[in-house]
Amino acid sequence: MPLRLRATVAAALTVLTLVGCSPSPEERREPETSARLAATLDSPIDITLRWKDDEPGVAGRTVEFATEKAGPYTVLEFMPPGRTTYRHPDLMPETPFYYRLRPYFGPASSAVEVSLPPGEPSEKELTDNQEWMTPRTVKSPKVRTAPLTARGAGGADVNAAAAPTDFEATVKHATGIHFTWTDRAADEDGYLLEVRQAGSEGYRPVALLDADINSFGLITLPEEKRASYRVRAFVYGEQSNIVHLTTGPDPGA
Repeated sequence: MPLRLRATVAAALTVLTLVGCSPSPEERREPETSARLAATLDSPIDITLRWKDDEPGVAGRTVEFATEKAGPYTVLEFMPPGRTTYRHPDLMPETPFYYRLRPYFGPASSAVEVSLPPGEPSEKELTDNQEWMTPRTVKSPKVRTAPLTARGAGGADVNAAAAPTDFEATVKHATGIHFTWTDRAADEDGYLLEVRQAGSEGYRPVALLDADINSFGLITLPEEKRASYRVRAFVYGEQSNIVHLTTGPDPGA
């Protein structure tokens, strides 16, 4: 049940809380959520989640699960706005499952179009210095930052002044792209790199990055030879209610 984002080993090892423009949880209020989550056991080992999409300003939601109410919770998927169901199939029999939603808010950068060379990278390109792939914070001249959201009651008003700027893509080889941008958010929880491949309708996240990151390299999929990319600074909102179901006996036993 992995998170449906691509990641590198380097990304997994990046420190989760970096010193920089992100305040501690005690210094801010999360945007409130109106989402009400419900769960149905469709079979002894298949669960479907449903909710209403009536939250203003939401950029998307995470669907998260745990086998204990207190967690830890694992992200199953970053869902685009408009999605109101999620199916979690082929679960472990006779096991408690807890679910919650967390909305996220924040503006995206301008998009860049990328066309990659045909074929695959050469052996030399794959063995050369790969530091460009590592998520990192590149020092740059100080810029004015802005809070991502108005964190009062009644939801989250996205602050466009906190959107990443100077978003650039550099083709490294036939499947590799290096992205850089200017961090203008004062309180982000992280960044999402999003892609819209040629012929598709909407953007979807492909990489989850820590706060203050402004450089990252992506290895693309075959269907992403021509695609549009953007990066989003985001902050999590208040989680939904937690729902609990226990799976039944193994139907194949």
